[in-house]
Amino acid sequence: MSKIIRIGTRDSDLALWQAKTVQSQLEHLGHQTVLVPVKSTGDLVLNQPIYELGITGIFTRTLDIALINEEIDIAVHSLKDVPTALPEGLVQAAVLKRGNIRDTLVFKTNEEFLAQKEAIIATGSLRRQAQWLNRYPTHTTVGIRGNINTRLEKLEKSDWNGAIFAAAGLGRLNLTPEDSVNLEWMVPAPAQGAIMIATLKSNTEALEACAVLNHEETEISTTIERQFLNKLEGGCSAPIGALAYIKEEEIHFHGIVLSPDGTKKIEIKRTAKLGEHHTLVDDCVEFILSRGGKTLIGTTAKIEGPTTIFSSKLLSPGQKDLFNNKLNVGSSDFIKTAANRIKPVVMKATHKNVVITSKNGVDAILNNCPVDDLNFETIYCVGRRTKRLIEQKIGPVKHTEKNAKALAEHLVEFMDGSEVSYFCSDIRMDDLPTILNENNIKVQEVEAYSTKLEAPKLADSIEGVMFYSPSTIQSFLEKNKPNCTAYCIGESTAKEARKHFKKVRVAKIPTVESVIELVNQNYI
Repeated sequence: MSKIIRIGTRDSDLALWQAKTVQSQLEHLGHQTVLVPVKSTGDLVLNQPIYELGITGIFTRTLDIALINEEIDIAVHSLKDVPTALPEGLVQAAVLKRGNIRDTLVFKTNEEFLAQKEAIIATGSLRRQAQWLNRYPTHTTVGIRGNINTRLEKLEKSDWNGAIFAAAGLGRLNLTPEDSVNLEWMVPAPAQGAIMIATLKSNTEALEACAVLNHEETEISTTIERQFLNKLEGGCSAPIGALAYIKEEEIHFHGIVLSPDGTKKIEIKRTAKLGEHHTLVDDCVEFILSRGGKTLIGTTAKIEGPTTIFSSKLLSPGQKDLFNNKLNVGSSDFIKTAANRIKPVVMKATHKNVVITSKNGVDAILNNCPVDDLNFETIYCVGRRTKRLIEQKIGPVKHTEKNAKALAEHLVEFMDGSEVSYFCSDIRMDDLPTILNENNIKVQEVEAYSTKLEAPKLADSIEGVMFYSPSTIQSFLEKNKPNCTAYCIGESTAKEARKHFKKVRVAKIPTVESVIELVNQNYI
């Protein structure tokens, strides 16, 4: 190559080490080179975990633009940071021989905390967080950002028990502490430990120069891992791990998908002969999806497009098909519920007037007690679907209303007796107990299930969010600002929304389909 190869790189110590490695190999082949350091968004924003920034390719975007503008000839990346779909006109020119694939735990003093119930582990990776909590569910994870030196310094000054790093990064900078151990059980990020070179598809001179640096075994393995990630539609915001390696002419693959809190995990291990492995990824993806993997990925899904709407409840494919074609729709469950253990003496007691306001309440009741042991004399509920479920599994419902406030007003006027048993969540924002107490009706609240707020950080481009309960609004507000339109399933939800949102719209019927129709009306 006659001209000087301009090597684009981020300006962190690790990125420069990787770029200088490429530079050294190219110059050994007789090429002239120069390094062009560029700062990326991922290096500049250190106060949020990567998965909360809402975009993939955060460490590569600046260099992609520099390539497209022909300000540099090649860009050097950690391959695990590169989106599975490159921008138009860019190609992968080479992958260098892979380094250490593992994650490393660096601990403050010793490893004794691993046997303790309580411990604090720092990581900015959702994948590492999910796998750690899956293995150590009583531990706490905290976010950590910055370059390797910064993170090691933060660990030293903190009260954390340890922090997780990529082994390759520590090793390349000779920063691996003595107080550290590789996590052999943790499935790494797709392409972890690999260095990738990108260039313009039209830059034939750069392609020819870099082709010599390509390590075929690493290319095959990392391509399989990235295909797995791509087919599951996950970016660096999804808790997905993948590892492929070649041994004795066979490809061994291990893939994993988890919920962010680590409570759910689906994993797959497969082996295929090298050269006959073309269906390996599809087979593994089919296995993951058939066991509910799409739901786990959906909890952190990112959406892009000119018009974006987000649902605070995971939507089915059929429900998504109901939206106007103009709309790009994303969804995840903003709240997660788990049935509480209710004392048998409470469940088997006689309850003259029972109030149930959600299907979660029904599930929790049935989880604690066989139907034959229940002694519910009169049942009242909120919502037609809740009514249908109660009558299918417990018994007849005397009266139902579309929201909790309307049900409370009905009970005040028509209910026999002066006491109700309210099977509710530990988090509730309805007016029912207040209205009943004000009218001298005693409310025995039975916390049937627990609610966890898990709304993701949404992109600023979101124009509207669909809410189905006051608690979904509370969950949304933990990480987001109310700068969009709130589409509400009923008046109780709308009442809470009006406290925070300037634009609030309410569905005529309390169903998901009615909220979808409400959204469509705004985009005719």
